[in-house]
Amino acid sequence: MGPPRHLALLPRVQAERIAWPVPFADGLPLLASLRGRRVVVLASGDPFWFGAGAVIARHLSPEDWRAIPGPSTFSLAAARLGWPLERTLCMGLHAAPLARLRRHLAPGLRAVLLLRDGAAVTELARYLVDEGFGASRLTVMEALGSPRERVTAARADAPGGPFTHPVAVAVEVAGCGPVISCASGLEDSVFDTDGQITKRPIRALVLSSLAPRPGETLWDIGGGSGSVSVEWCLSHPETQALSVEARPDRAARIRANAARFGLDRLRVIEGIAPAALAELDRPQAVFVGGGLSEALLAALETRLSPGSRIVAHAVTLQTEALLIAAAARLGGDLFRIELAEAAPLGTRTGWAPARPIVQWRVTL
Repeated sequence: MGPPRHLALLPRVQAERIAWPVPFADGLPLLASLRGRRVVVLASGDPFWFGAGAVIARHLSPEDWRAIPGPSTFSLAAARLGWPLERTLCMGLHAAPLARLRRHLAPGLRAVLLLRDGAAVTELARYLVDEGFGASRLTVMEALGSPRERVTAARADAPGGPFTHPVAVAVEVAGCGPVISCASGLEDSVFDTDGQITKRPIRALVLSSLAPRPGETLWDIGGGSGSVSVEWCLSHPETQALSVEARPDRAARIRANAARFGLDRLRVIEGIAPAALAELDRPQAVFVGGGLSEALLAALETRLSPGSRIVAHAVTLQTEALLIAAAARLGGDLFRIELAEAAPLGTRTGWAPARPIVQWRVTL
């Protein structure tokens, strides 16, 4: 079994040839129906590096298969370019949005990207131009390691083409587009917002208090623009977030901000907490940025597992009192955060204070 382009490379053999169908998932039951026979599945390069191996292995018993890997497309690309793979960003963007690349874009970055088809090369080039990196150098590599291998040098603002599948593109990023910081507390301008946003300095403190770890899930209650959820997901590729937001327009804005970074690990739940939390899987961390109430705190105490972390903010005397009472009952740390920003004051400049925020941080 294999794609027609792989089967066409075989010499004359007596074995039955079965074309793997499109979409890829349709081939899995076909493969399963051959159980008990000796079957070879042809796949490009290393099947367990952005390849078909992991998907196939999940549908078979360990004793049913054996993998014989070859050089991956990344290895072949590095061998053509002379790039050290340990310092090269390697991404499979066959079925993933190009926006996954956004947080990595910075002048001097080298990346090897696996793309869906030849048309995706043009889409990648357009994306780089739109983000301000049209001067990036592209090396388009078609059918690496096969008799029809072709390597073409281009720029993002003049990609050329057409190109054919299978295709990988090496990118040397250049240009003056905005670079996304590696630290918590991204600029507010990164997010689309109607003003309901945890501002950059406070957000940096929130992420520090939440302390995201690989594989963890966050409940972001009162999502607003989703800035905390987005940064939680950006902290590690295995983190996930559920952003709970009552207003449909803000829920749509959170989805748009997640799409800006290609984050399909951020789900938006439209509803009001605590009712909206009833069917959700338990998280390891919770941020309450809005909608704090006695009922919500009681629901969190009931629903969350020991070791879960809560970070909650209060800006009114009533919600501040709730946090003080919760801290007296459950422990944790209370902080009062007061910030002031320089602003015009007549003909001079003075400090414009923001409303103070009380933060409660606790591990149950």
